Amino acid sequence: MRLWQALYGTIWVVFLEFLLSMAPQGRPWTLYSHYALGFIVVGIAYSNYRALRATTAPGRIKRIVYATFAMSVLMAILGPLLVFNIGASWPVLAGITVWNLILLVHVTTAFGIITQMAATAIAYDMWEDKEFLQETTAGEQPRTPSAAATRVR
Repeated sequence: MRLWQALYGTIWVVFLEFLLSMAPQGRPWTLYSHYALGFIVVGIAYSNYRALRATTAPGRIKRIVYATFAMSVLMAILGPLLVFNIGASWPVLAGITVWNLILLVHVTTAFGIITQMAATAIAYDMWEDKEFLQETTAGEQPRTPSAAATRVR
């Protein structure tokens, strides 16, 4: 699988994670699938990081993919804390517990992962196709390149 495909594919894996976590009255299979897929996301994020690091892509793209990997590790740490209800009986403020705060960080980080992966995939794809070298004039809406003019991936 080409790197750009793996980067875009990661977005869809994380999107599936969102769908699994939002299942109302989650069945055991949805919860276990969410747990397993969460750990798979860590592996995919690491694989993407290593593969992109081996390219000559710009440093910003490499830093973003590394941050995404680090966020996936944070998710893998926070997830089990939620599963085992760590902090559920530790009130912080007006009915909010430590568990609620962990959940907030977990969900917020998940949104960060999906947006960072989208940014990485788009930036890498544009860099690989050398699209940054082709400027357009202000106000111009370029036409989509014909199929014959685009290179085959």
